Amino acid sequence: METVDNKTEGQLLEEKLIYTTKNAWEKSKEDEKKEAFQFCEGYKSFLDRAKTEREFAEEAEKIAITNGYKSLDEIIETNQRLVPGMKVYRVNRGKSMILAVIGSNPLELGVNITGAHIDSPRIDLKQNPLYEDTGLVLLKTHYYGGIKKYQWVAIPLALHGVVIKSNGDKVNIKIGEDEGDPVFTISDLLPHLAQDQMQKKMSDAITGEGLNLLFGSIPYDDEKVKRKVKLNVLNLLSQKYGIVEEDFVSAELEIVPAFKAKDVGLDRGLVGAYGQDDRVCAYAALKAILELQNVQKTSICVLTDKEEIGSVGNTGAESVLFENFVADLCDLSSEKYTDIMLRRCLNNSKMLSADVNPGVDPNYEGVQDKRNASFLGKGLVMQKYTGVRGKVGGSDANAEFVGELRKLFNEHGILWQSAELGKVDQGGGGTIALYLANMGVEVIDCGVAILSMHSPFEVTSKIDIFISYKAYKLFYEHA
Repeated sequence: METVDNKTEGQLLEEKLIYTTKNAWEKSKEDEKKEAFQFCEGYKSFLDRAKTEREFAEEAEKIAITNGYKSLDEIIETNQRLVPGMKVYRVNRGKSMILAVIGSNPLELGVNITGAHIDSPRIDLKQNPLYEDTGLVLLKTHYYGGIKKYQWVAIPLALHGVVIKSNGDKVNIKIGEDEGDPVFTISDLLPHLAQDQMQKKMSDAITGEGLNLLFGSIPYDDEKVKRKVKLNVLNLLSQKYGIVEEDFVSAELEIVPAFKAKDVGLDRGLVGAYGQDDRVCAYAALKAILELQNVQKTSICVLTDKEEIGSVGNTGAESVLFENFVADLCDLSSEKYTDIMLRRCLNNSKMLSADVNPGVDPNYEGVQDKRNASFLGKGLVMQKYTGVRGKVGGSDANAEFVGELRKLFNEHGILWQSAELGKVDQGGGGTIALYLANMGVEVIDCGVAILSMHSPFEVTSKIDIFISYKAYKLFYEHA
């Protein structure tokens, strides 16, 4: 029997009862697609300027100030008070950042939070890295986060970071990004001589101690010098940056891919770049809060460091950086601060833990339960729980909060999908969600599907990026 729009009763019932995800490109209007492409041009440019957590925080601070944000620490120093509509921020040790728009509601009623991490898997230099061998100078390294070591050899690499000299001066270093810059690389063994190497497991074929960066090859012109190439490299560093070898001890130098963000695919619908885990969500959350004006609930964007190694340290989500920030907001918004104000604020708060989810890769479908996996191009990913195997070490959102978000996104046309992190016994992982949940905040992971996660060249969908930005802004304004 035919009914409305030539659909049968069964077809209508199917639409009503069965849950299906939708392709966001097909469901988006032409102007929305154009907006997505335009949004991602800014995103790609930002990625090229911010390949480390320090660079992300520095770029974000510049943009925040341009958009009317004031330093919370300066407000404290000048004995100012916070009033609705004020925009404030704090950069923590140059490697994490929090921004807030003060709402009209009392803070005790809770705040709306998005939280992302701005560190990415990479290779760090050791504290005594420089050595000469077989007429070459190399740098010893220690990889950071979960990487596949074989992906980092025989590709162009850049060196980013800071060096603190013996007199306390800070020197910023970035080599390998400009057109005329040299790049660096980690060499690999030629196939002709790699018979033994090829018999090893992928995890053992390239060792951690074997990730040594090729850094120089020309000797210093002095016959009496023993380590001529090393001296020549140190001389070049001294001439340009005024540093000596001992300064490496008080340095944080990171090795990252030297290539820039690119469109992927003939239709240019994807973004390929280093560090999209988790700067894709961090950028979307940052852009969303920068565009907020007047809100009822105070809105906060948390951008943390060290997530890739467990959110540890005083710049990671496990630290008190967020709690201290909210305590300062409570103190500067009330006549008399008490600890119970902070506790009530946290307990009444809600958060989107903005982190990526591994999308289904048609080359490796076997690691995913496709009924509970994310797909590129199908919108925002809601991940109710994380953890390893039996949800160990993860965060599991309450059903009431998931239902609240479903209602919010459905009513405002935000396309979303639900997913987990691979098959149950395949592996797993975590985000910053549990650290805020431990404070009493309602939290769910909510981000972008990604391919080749933790590789030097990760891939995301432009429409998913744009939808995540719209979802974060909607959450700030209406949650």
